[in-house]
Parts: sequence; C-alpha cells; structure tokens
Amino acid sequence: MRPLATAQRIGFVDVMRIVVPVAALALYAAITFLGGQAIKDQPPLWLSLVVFPILFATVIAAVVSAEEIAHEIGEPFGTLVLTISVTIIEVALIMSIMLEDKGNPTLARDTVFAVVMIVANGLVGICMLAGGLRYYQQDFEAKGANVYLAVLTALSMLTMVLPNFTVSSAGPVLTTSQLIFVSIVTLLLYALFLYIQTVRHTEFFTANSEHNGDEKSGHGLRARAPLLLIASLVAVVLLSKTFTASLQGILTDLGAPEPFLGFLVALLILSPEGITAVRAARMNELQRSINLALGSSLATIGMTVPAVAVITIYTGKDLILGLGSEAMVLLFLTLLVSVYTFGTGRTNILFGFLHLIIFATYIFLIFVP
Repeated sequence: MRPLATAQRIGFVDVMRIVVPVAALALYAAITFLGGQAIKDQPPLWLSLVVFPILFATVIAAVVSAEEIAHEIGEPFGTLVLTISVTIIEVALIMSIMLEDKGNPTLARDTVFAVVMIVANGLVGICMLAGGLRYYQQDFEAKGANVYLAVLTALSMLTMVLPNFTVSSAGPVLTTSQLIFVSIVTLLLYALFLYIQTVRHTEFFTANSEHNGDEKSGHGLRARAPLLLIASLVAVVLLSKTFTASLQGILTDLGAPEPFLGFLVALLILSPEGITAVRAARMNELQRSINLALGSSLATIGMTVPAVAVITIYTGKDLILGLGSEAMVLLFLTLLVSVYTFGTGRTNILFGFLHLIIFATYIFLIFVP
C-alpha cells in the first residue's frame, strides 16, 4: 500500500506543478487584456485575494521543480539551483515596487536585511532546535559553515553598513561610483564563493555521511523539471507587479511600518525553501539545512544588490542601503553569535533557541523601533 500511496502523491504533485504555473499565466493574461495597466497598479481587494494564493502556490511549484533538479545533480550544485531560483523571485518582487512612480527607496535594504535575519536567525534557529530535540546533537562541516559566514560578513558590511559612514553624499546612501564599485566587488566575491563551493572545495559543503552518488537517482536529469521551473519563475515575475501593488496598498491601509513589507516579501520567497531546510534537519541532514539557509543569504546580497543598483542607476531613482542603528546592532549580534554557532561543527538546542531569540527581537523592533 505504501508504494501506491507514494505514487499517487507524486502524481498529484506533478499535476499541480503543471496546473499552477498555467493558472498563474492565465491570470496574468486576463489582468493584462481585460483590466489593463490601471488594475495592475491598483488591484481591487477581490483580485488581491485571488493573486495571493496563486502566486504563493507558483513559488512553491518553482521550488519543488528546483528540488527535483537538485536531487538529480546532487550537492552542492543542487543547493545552488534552489538559491538562484529563490533569488530570481526576490529580485522580481523588489523591482516591481521600485519601478513604481512613488517607489520605495528602502525596500531593497529592508528585504535583504529581512532575508539575513530570517535565514541566519529564524531558519537556522528552527533547524537547530528541531534537529536538537530529535537527535540531541548534530554535526556539520565547520569549514563550509565558516566560509559561508566569512563571505556573509563581508557582503552585509559592504552593502548595509558602509553606506552609513561614507561622506561623499548625505544620508545612508552611496554615490553612483560607490554603488558601482560595491556592486562589482559584491559580484566578484559571490562568484569566488561559488567557485569554492562548486569546484575547488566541494567537500566543505558536504557532510561526511553524504555522498553525491547516493543522492542522485541515476536516471539522468529529464527536461520536465527545468521547463516547469522556468515556467513557474516566469509566472512569478509577471504576477509580481500585481501582488506587490496589492500588498503595499493593504499594508498602507492598515498603517503597518514600511520594513514590514520587506519582511513579508522575504518571508514569501523563503517559505518553501525554509520548509525544505527544516525537513532536512529533522532527517538529521543539518549540513543541507545550513547550505540552504546561509546560501540564501549570500545569493540574496550577492545577486539582489547589484541588480537593484543597475535599475537604480538606469532609472535615477533613490536607493537607501544603510541600516538604522538598531538594525546594525542586530546584524552585528547575529554575526557574532554565528561565529560560536558554526565554529565547532556540532550544535544543540541552546544555539537554536539563541538564534530564535534574536529573530524575535528583530520582529518586535519592526513594530516598536
């Protein structure tokens, strides 16, 4: 009975991966040809209630397809496919708001910072707590975790802290030349990290008990998964304008603080990947959880900030990257605690609870800064 149930479940998932992107593309076509630009910019409440679940389901479909590709090609390339897919979705959502007439000069900063807080504290904390409750202690490759942490420290400081202390322009912003330099350095650093992760030191990112050959199905990568992934990502990009406009309108009506929008955008794009990371931790695969969590942070900064910089320079819109004082304290605290968390290659529930406390403080300060 179990094989039959599994087959039915897999069949249902496959059908949904086809139906959901098609439904999303059909919805976009209906909005475009029937409603026009006005309904995209200011969607009514009923349309928002339709767009939210379809967009969320499309994000999940994209991640499921990316997971199938990851399973076929093994680690660490599999994790790279997941993180790049999620980053494409994130950039689409951020751009859709930044390109509006009014725009939101802090959205990119708020979203990138939210991703760092969610994955480095919330997701890491939940994974370590869930795994620790079940297995008491879990091991991971400390060398790989330290590489993640070193690059994350440099990227976050260059993009979210340095703008507060430059003097060529007033406020927590960078001049055009500074923004170009930081973007180039960010891309180079992330590219070098990818080289280390996928070519030179792949063993740093694979636990001793894991073997790539065991993870692969041995049947070869079929064209179905890449095609479904591309279709899902295209649907997300197309629907992002309507989604972000409706979400921004709802939050404005509710009087929610501006950083909460960045938090919700980050939470939407990270939720499917987060579920995968927690599930891996409960299966005693903490290394995979760390790869997903910290890899998302690096991909977000390494790819999102340069993309946002290009759009900002091209359109001439304002871009505020520097964090506020309380956010900088939380970032410093996160990086400092992470040094101890990932320093030994072994963790337990205490470290997980500690990261969750920092994450709870971050959420509290969004509403009570």
